[in-house]
Amino acid sequence: MKLVYAIVRNDNEDDVVDALNAAHYQVTKLASTGGFLRKGNSTLMIATDDGKVDECVEIIKNECGKRQNITVNMPYVSGTSMNTYSTMPVPVEIGGATVMVVNLERFEKY
Repeated sequence: MKLVYAIVRNDNEDDVVDALNAAHYQVTKLASTGGFLRKGNSTLMIATDDGKVDECVEIIKNECGKRQNITVNMPYVSGTSMNTYSTMPVPVEIGGATVMVVNLERFEKY
């Protein structure tokens, strides 16, 4: 068996979980926070048979399409007025998912 970890944006989480459930995957969801954009993420844990990993990952890919978003990152400098800094909108790619697959030594469900 394998354990699939999928880190997805909160915007995509419902669609991913619904699609995985429709394909008869059981999903455990953990709340997490991303680094660069400091936005909420969900870490999904899916235990599955070795032969179903590719299907599982494909479902995640299909529901987490990448897209462009414009963001303004405000610099933080301690003790300095923010009025002295000009910021420019920066296009960033959002969406997608980070997927990790690891061997699962033991799986029990009660």
